[in-house]
Amino acid sequence: MASKGWKALASAGFAAALLGGLAGSAFADDALKLTELSPNGADACFGRVYDAAHLKAHPKQKVARIFFYYGHDPVSRPNEEPSANSDTSYNGFLTTTVRGAKAPEWAGGWCNHESEDGKSGPIRCGMDCDRTLASLKVDDKGRLILSDLQPDIYLDAGSEEELGTTEYNKQALGSEDDNFHLDPMPAATCKAEFARIDPIDPALGPPLRERLKPGQAFCYGRDYDAAHLASHPDQLTQSIRVFRGPVELASFASGGDAANWPDGADIAVSVTTRQKGAKVTQTYSCQGEADQWRCAASSKMSDFACDIAQKEIFLKRGVNGTMIVANPNSSLAIIDLCSKVADGKTKSDDKVYRLEAMPQSACAP
Repeated sequence: MASKGWKALASAGFAAALLGGLAGSAFADDALKLTELSPNGADACFGRVYDAAHLKAHPKQKVARIFFYYGHDPVSRPNEEPSANSDTSYNGFLTTTVRGAKAPEWAGGWCNHESEDGKSGPIRCGMDCDRTLASLKVDDKGRLILSDLQPDIYLDAGSEEELGTTEYNKQALGSEDDNFHLDPMPAATCKAEFARIDPIDPALGPPLRERLKPGQAFCYGRDYDAAHLASHPDQLTQSIRVFRGPVELASFASGGDAANWPDGADIAVSVTTRQKGAKVTQTYSCQGEADQWRCAASSKMSDFACDIAQKEIFLKRGVNGTMIVANPNSSLAIIDLCSKVADGKTKSDDKVYRLEAMPQSACAP
């Protein structure tokens, strides 16, 4: 079991989705009213790919590909967040690929006229925390002039001080990465470019929140044989089950909201270790977050001497109907969750589990 590549938070996409949610549902009122960008009210795409000659002549320009999309979100896809949170007020989306990068980065914002009536004047695309995504203008040839692009567009506020000058300059855009002249392109071109950011793996199938229903029991697990344990001497877990049974279903039926599924869903995790043959079961309360369920340990079933809610595990969909469980911070009951051993990151080889669907009887108490 390896933990390489697992993230406790899917930061970029989740942050963008969160900010869009905080902004409310302004999209329905404000979107696609900028006739300069979209005369017919349809989604509009502008872009440019710079050739080697241009980049050689502009050594301080890092951006090799740039696209701006005005319209409905080309980035989001079905994930683990409740469908009630899927609305976004963004109507402007920027993606750039710098020299040598394998994939683009992106940011979204709200584009409107800077005037009291919102119908005239310069077009500014704002972001959260009063930051500017870009200023926009269409020239007489129909090209989009994108300016006021900040070098730290993809970095957190205050990152220069946090990273230091050398690292900041490495991660930030270049001094010539501004005043772009972008050509009109088919909307499909922009959608294809945004799809390069995080390509979908069709083997993953639907999100867990679609695969597993609010009123549905489920059981996933794995039993490790002697050969596996011999090859993983630092692994404590001998068997593991992740499930929702009658108790968990009844809890959600009495206090949960199906429209916000999977938020508030309880799951149970049973484990046995090679040191102790007795099964230990712990309850967790989950919420959807980007492409995973974040599940905090719950004290519903027993009392604890510590703040058990600080102990979190993460569930993700795996390929071919499997489930991935991550335990990055000693949050499974393979150890005493209130002991000093449970402080900090998981030290044993019990960080990530790939579980198969099992009959419900395999998860019986």
